[in-house]
Amino acid sequence: MSAETHRRRHPYAARKRAWQKRLNAKLGLDKIPVIRKLVYSVLGITILLIGVAMIVLPGPAVLVIPLGLAILAGEFAWARRIIRRGSVFVGRRLQGWRETRKVS
Repeated sequence: MSAETHRRRHPYAARKRAWQKRLNAKLGLDKIPVIRKLVYSVLGITILLIGVAMIVLPGPAVLVIPLGLAILAGEFAWARRIIRRGSVFVGRRLQGWRETRKVS
């Protein structure tokens, strides 16, 4: 599978990996995996907690929470599973919404 085919099939995942590689190389985090995991963990948890606070405070919690999970998904499998389940849930809801609009 070529890089172009992979990019077309999974544009977000390919761009995210390329962004992470550039950031890791620029900051030297690719040589120190423990520090890399710590940096991504602190950043992801901070953004995730800000998003959770935005549920009751004014702000775009619907956008910030998945962003925090996406950062954590670079290092943790549990965050990848949550994102995958969320995308399946949203896809099913959108499919049901499209079907009801076609009928009406």
